[in-house]
Amino acid sequence: MDYIFVAIGLLGLFLGGDALVRGAVGVAQKLAMPPLLIGLTVVGFGTSMPELLVSAQAALGGAPALAVGNIVGSNIGNILLIAGISALIWPIRVNGAALRVDIGFMLGATLALVPLFWLGEVGRIAGALLFAGLLVYLVTSYRNSQGAAEAEPAQAAAPMWKSLLWLAFGFAALLAGARFLVDGSVNIARSFGVSEAFIGLTIVAIGTSLPELATSFAAALKRHSDIAVGNIVGSNIFNVLGILGITAMISPIPVDPRFLTFDLPALLAATLALAALLLWRPVIGRGVGALLLASYATYIVTAQ
Repeated sequence: MDYIFVAIGLLGLFLGGDALVRGAVGVAQKLAMPPLLIGLTVVGFGTSMPELLVSAQAALGGAPALAVGNIVGSNIGNILLIAGISALIWPIRVNGAALRVDIGFMLGATLALVPLFWLGEVGRIAGALLFAGLLVYLVTSYRNSQGAAEAEPAQAAAPMWKSLLWLAFGFAALLAGARFLVDGSVNIARSFGVSEAFIGLTIVAIGTSLPELATSFAAALKRHSDIAVGNIVGSNIFNVLGILGITAMISPIPVDPRFLTFDLPALLAATLALAALLLWRPVIGRGVGALLLASYATYIVTAQ
């Protein structure tokens, strides 16, 4: 039965990812909003909903290593796995100037984990501060989008009601798919005696990141680089500021020492590498994509 859950989850995630891209591009065209902003907010945050659901349930269920591992592992996977696969499918064209503020928030959110993990707990006050940072980011993104030129011609846009239906279906399919996938994967992993932290960093993190993978995969196939990049950056920001913040406000989260000494340095290195690529390379090609995937494989092998 667990293997059936995994198969159903994968199908739901890929169907939801395609629907989310269709709806997001349609909304961006109708509202004359840059697709990059839609990718950073609607798509990026929407595809992070499974991480929120899983992390909150893990914290409340007395599995803090699973909650923290889910967030850290998802962000590492977003950069090395999802950006790598997206670049292999179709080279990612980057407008570094348009991403400077968002990259700054992504770096700041990641660096904020250092003192929190060093203290050994993410308490309710820290969670509230992280969530406040998310609100600041949303306001900043909205203000920066004002007056931006349309990046997509409007003549091909679907009716607004249809785009909203695609978005609703995409969100529902992603959430349901992630639930089936995580439940099945965790049960299978635990039957093999794998540690809780490793499950969170790998199986659960990859499972809850499959919405991002499915969405970026669909965006890459449709050659919407702005959606793919915005999805990755926005998801990483939301995972730390939103998911960790909300989860910690619900229940303080103790942090296993291994996250500070091994997994957080890996996340910092991956985040800095992505920031450098986005700021200083106009195109992230297939060679870089292959290097990112090789780095992810190395991390998975050494994470246990």
